[in-house]
Amino acid sequence: MVTTGKKIKILLLEDDIDLGETIEEILELEGYSVVWVKDGIEASEVTYNEKFDLYIFDINVPEFNGLELLEALRGAEDRTDTIFISALVDLETISQAFDIGADDYIKKPFFPEELLIRIRAKFNHKNKSIFYKNIKYFPKSGEIYSNEKPIRLSKMQMELFDFFIKNIDKVVTKETILDTTSIKSVSALRVALTKLKQTIDFNIKNIHGVGYILEKG
Repeated sequence: MVTTGKKIKILLLEDDIDLGETIEEILELEGYSVVWVKDGIEASEVTYNEKFDLYIFDINVPEFNGLELLEALRGAEDRTDTIFISALVDLETISQAFDIGADDYIKKPFFPEELLIRIRAKFNHKNKSIFYKNIKYFPKSGEIYSNEKPIRLSKMQMELFDFFIKNIDKVVTKETILDTTSIKSVSALRVALTKLKQTIDFNIKNIHGVGYILEKG
């Protein structure tokens, strides 16, 4: 059973009724929210009106195919993770799928459990979190929670936050921070650090003549 904070929402594009019903049923039993469509136009309309966490697309579907659909979505800056399920097993099609932005490709026929395994692995990886004091951080999504409440940071603060929380209890030089972030001067770094510590409970200490350290909570 899925145990993430919200139901993961999946768009399934599959025109085979029997297979579509099977996939929809096993995904919903696993705790996912599923919207099942049967042609490319319907899928395109749904993606315009709703946001999804994952796309599962067959390729040979009516109207326009799954490859064309994903290419259009990527052209519209839609980066939603996408798994293709297809009876097409030639290397040219598989290569094209990954070239246009697919994240995974499952060849038909397949066991439904294989699809579940790949989905679980994808979201387990996405939902790995880093804890610091009362702060929970999801690096993949960029979500930050303090005492379970969401925190919003500016772009520069976010860069510093991400850098330090991935280097807890390590002394880092000012030069390393400047090389890693978009901050371009030591004075700008000091200001950004001050604002970050005012926004979030970060115990960042200045190591004179060396750099900084985020000490363990």
